[in-house]
Formats: sequence, C-alpha cells, structure tokens
Amino acid sequence: MNGRVDPPVTTAASTAAEAGGGPTPGLARLWAGWRSLYIQRITADDAEVRPDEANRSLFERILQSGRPDEETFIVWRGERCFTVLNAYPYGSGHLLVLPKRAVSDLEALDPDESAELWAAVTTAVRAVKAAYAPDGVNVGLNLGAAAGAGVPDHLHVHVLPRWEADSNFMTAIAETRVLPEPLGETWRKLTAVWPT
Repeated sequence: MNGRVDPPVTTAASTAAEAGGGPTPGLARLWAGWRSLYIQRITADDAEVRPDEANRSLFERILQSGRPDEETFIVWRGERCFTVLNAYPYGSGHLLVLPKRAVSDLEALDPDESAELWAAVTTAVRAVKAAYAPDGVNVGLNLGAAAGAGVPDHLHVHVLPRWEADSNFMTAIAETRVLPEPLGETWRKLTAVWPT
C-alpha cells in the first residue's frame, strides 16, 4: 500500500433519480391532464353529469344527440344497451357498457336489459383483448355516488385493459397519471374488432 486512494469509478446516470434528483422510474408522473378536468367537473357538481331539464341522463343525451358515433365515441348500439368510450379514461381502451334507459341500480334492469348488458360486457372484453392484447381486463361498476359513480343516475359497467406493471390505477395511491392514446384512435381500434 502506497497510501494512494484511487478516485471512485463513475458512470453516467441513466435516470434522474440516479443523478440525485427526480422520482424513481417506478414513481414517474405521466401526464393525463384531462383527468383534472373531470375531477374539477364532478367536484363542482357540474350540471353536465346531472339529468337535464327533460330528466335525461348524461348518457341518454349522448345516445340521443343525433351526432355520428365517431364524434360521440359510441362503439356499439344494441336493442336495449350500448357501449361508449369513457371520455376521461384511466388508460387506452376504457369502455363503458350501459343500458339505453337510465337506471341507477342493477335490480332496476328488466330481464331483457340485464341479459343484453352482460352479453355486451362479454363482447366488450373480447374486443378489448383483440384490440389491445392486454395481460388482464378490469370489469366493474360503481353503484351510487358513495361508491364512486361519476354519473350515479345511469349505471355503467367499466371494461378496461390492464398490463403487468401498468400504472392505470396509480392516480389515487401514487399521484401517477397515464397518457392514453387519443379517443378517436381508441374508437377506431375497438369498432374495427367489435362483431357486427
């Protein structure tokens, strides 16, 4: 030993965290600014999500708007139910399957509505798998405002693709936002694989 100390070997940092700043890659924040608009709108109890003067729900107004499906992002229209893209998705491919008639509770559906709804949910899962090849699919409902329903007067089933290690539901627990593709592209992908 000659008493000499060699300087530490350094390598270029590959992430901001390795360089001494910023979040680790696992906690990165991905921008999805439209989610903040949604939170502001429902927090302010915006009239858009409440029934209108004719007592039509938000979804009934979309369905009856007369606008083309590529503008309203309606993917499928059945006899009693329909499927529309979530305007404020957690991730690409986030669909809503719902009855045409506004009802807030599952038990308020008539047997034909219920049968068509669940058949459409199954078809939606198949379409999401065909369009996105996800590792899994979330299917669920939020019945009532206390359960998290943004439009509590018109039940709707969420169908959305999930991938291993994705961060689609990290918004509430890690302040992470996910940047999905534009809704028009999602609509094109899902209508292309939806059975006719």
